[in-house]
Amino acid sequence: MNGSGDVIRLLLADDHPVVRAGLRAVLDTEPDFRVAGEAATAEEAVALAAAGGFDVVLMDLQFGAGLHGSEATATITAAPDGPRVLILTTYDSDADILAAVEAGASGYLLKDAPPQELAAAVRTAAAGRSALAPSVAHRLMDRMRTPAEALTRRELEVLQLVGEGLSNLRISKRLFLSQATVKSHLVHIYAKLGVDSRTSAVAAATARRLIRR
Repeated sequence: MNGSGDVIRLLLADDHPVVRAGLRAVLDTEPDFRVAGEAATAEEAVALAAAGGFDVVLMDLQFGAGLHGSEATATITAAPDGPRVLILTTYDSDADILAAVEAGASGYLLKDAPPQELAAAVRTAAAGRSALAPSVAHRLMDRMRTPAEALTRRELEVLQLVGEGLSNLRISKRLFLSQATVKSHLVHIYAKLGVDSRTSAVAAATARRLIRR
């Protein structure tokens, strides 16, 4: 399974000390788990993971200012023989899920998951298999069933930034796109959602949990 016999070495990456303490308390009850490190920022998680000694990183998505959890995940999973990354977050929007999956996360779990589900997901990720919360798996299946109607990863990124109040110019700079490309994405977004304005698009996408509130 890993380099330490049957023990799964864990790194907890979350910017809230209370959350990390709660996770440690839950995970320490499992005889085959050992919490070997904690990180309060995504940058710290990347550095610790690169130093070695971990089998699974439990990664939050939002760390305030600085690196996003999905960006940290991409860096960690790109390294040869790096640890697996299990996303553990409160967010279940399509935008967050797709970003994490495309970054190479082995699993995606919500923080309200029962302890048994969390433990099972950690073991599944450590074994190199995919561990998805039932609601997350359901959302991904829905996207696969209706691919023509599903917003792409880039469209979701654009729409998330629209929801945060950014203009087309600021979105183009944030995503390194031309303003014409941003406008093209918005045209496709409007068509897929059946709306005709930025406000309506954000409202529809929020109601369907495509983007984060």
